[in-house]
Amino acid sequence: VDLDGTLIKTDMLFESANSYLKRNFFGIFNIIAAYFKGKNTLKAMLASQFTPDFSKYPINIEVVTWLKAEKKRGRTIILATASHEKIALQAAKYFDLFDEVLATNDSRNLKSAAKRDLLVEKFGEKAFDYIGDAAADKPVWQAARHAHVVSPSRSILAWLQKNTALKNIFHPKKQSLLKPLMRALRPHQWAKNFLIFVPLLTAHLYLNIALLWSSLLAFLVFCILASSVYLLNDLVDIADDRHHPRKCKRPFASGQLSLLTGWLAWPLLMCLAFAIAAFFLPSNFMIILLIYYLTTILYSFYFKSQPIIDVMLLTGLYTLRIIAGAAAINITASFWLLSFSLLIFLSLAFMKRANEIKSILHENNSEQILRGRGYAKEDFSLIVAMGVVAGFTSVVFMALYVNSVEVTQYYRSPELIWLTCPLLLFWITRAWFITHRGHMDDDPVLFALKDKSSWLIGGLFIALFAIARFVV
Repeated sequence: VDLDGTLIKTDMLFESANSYLKRNFFGIFNIIAAYFKGKNTLKAMLASQFTPDFSKYPINIEVVTWLKAEKKRGRTIILATASHEKIALQAAKYFDLFDEVLATNDSRNLKSAAKRDLLVEKFGEKAFDYIGDAAADKPVWQAARHAHVVSPSRSILAWLQKNTALKNIFHPKKQSLLKPLMRALRPHQWAKNFLIFVPLLTAHLYLNIALLWSSLLAFLVFCILASSVYLLNDLVDIADDRHHPRKCKRPFASGQLSLLTGWLAWPLLMCLAFAIAAFFLPSNFMIILLIYYLTTILYSFYFKSQPIIDVMLLTGLYTLRIIAGAAAINITASFWLLSFSLLIFLSLAFMKRANEIKSILHENNSEQILRGRGYAKEDFSLIVAMGVVAGFTSVVFMALYVNSVEVTQYYRSPELIWLTCPLLLFWITRAWFITHRGHMDDDPVLFALKDKSSWLIGGLFIALFAIARFVV
C-alpha cells in the first residue's frame, strides 16, 4: 500500500516542506541545497523537524475500509512508501493496519523502480498486489499480480487497463484542478478590492476616462495579488485549518489541491501583479503595493497569532486599499475617509475574530485558545465590546464628515447624507447581533455579499449620496 495520495489525500514530502517553510520562510535555500544532494537527503532533513498529525490529514476512507476488510481475511498488508521512514512508522502506528513498513531512508529513495525492485526481491515477480495513485507507480504495478488504483487520471487508467491486471478503482472520478484552484484563489473576496474605487468616487472623478482606467488596472492588480496572498495564507494556516469545523474543507486542508500547486502558484501571481503595476501605474502606487504585500507576509508568518496586533494589521490592510486607490490616480485620500475606514474596518476585524472564537464555543470544543490566533474563549465579550465601539465611532466620523467643508463643495443637498448614519448604525448593530449569535460567516465581507439586507442598505446608501449630489 502506498501512502501519499493513496492512503491519505496529501503528500508527506510537501507537508513536511510546508511546515519547514512556515517556521523559516528563507529555509527554501536549505531545501534546494538538500534536493541537489538527493531526494532521500531532502526527505531526511525535513522529516527530522516534522511531526505529522495523521488524525487531521484528509484520509481516503474507502481505501482504509477496504484494507480493514482485507486484513480480516488474513492478508499481509505492507506500507510501501516513498515518504521517509520516520513519517511512515508514525503513519503505520496511527492506522494500525500494517505488518511491515518499507520506506525511504538515508541510503535509498523508495520510489518508482526502486520500490519495484525491493518488492520483487522480497516477494517475487507477480507475487504481491499493489495499490497506488500516480504515474511513478507504473513499474510497481507492472511487477504486481493485481493492480489497484486511487483517483486515477484518464491517461493512468488507460495505461493500467492495457498493461496490468487491474482489479480495483477507488474514487474513479478525479476532480479537475481548476475547480479547487478557483476556490483557493477566492474570487468572491475580490469584492474587498472595490475599495480601490472609493477615492475616485469621493473625489467625483469617475467621468475621467484616464483615471477610471488607472483605477481599473489597480483593481486588477490587487485582485491578482490578493489571490496570491490567499494561497500563501492557506498554506501557512493549513495545520490550524484542519482543526477548524469549517476551514478544514478548504482545498489545501481537505487534500483537493496539492501543496506543491500552491507553492508554485502564489509567487507566479505575485510577480504578475507587480509586473502590471510597474508598467502601467504610478510609482507611488507601486510603493503602496509593496507595503501592502510585505504587511501581508508579516501578518501571515508572524503576527497572525499575536492578539490585538493581528486586528490592527487587518485594519491597515483594508485601509491600504483605499490609499492605493488614491495613489493610482495621483490624489490624496481625505482625512475623513481614512478615519472612517480605519474605524469601520477595525470593527470588521474584531467581528472576524469574535466569530472564530464563537465557533469553538458553539462546537463545544475543549480547546481554550483559538488555534493559530492566540485568543482565549474568555476574550469573546471583550472583543465584541471593542468591535461595537469601533463600529459606532465610525458613524460619528461619518456624521462629522457630513458637516465638513468638503461636503458642501460636492453636494447640492448635503443634509440628505445624514440619513446614511442611521443606515450604517443599523447594519453594524445587526452584523454584531448575528456574530454574537454564532451565525456570521468566517469573513464579514463575505456575509455582506450574500446578505439581502446588506445589499438593500448598500443600495440606499449609494442612492442617498447620488440624490444629495444632483438634487437641490
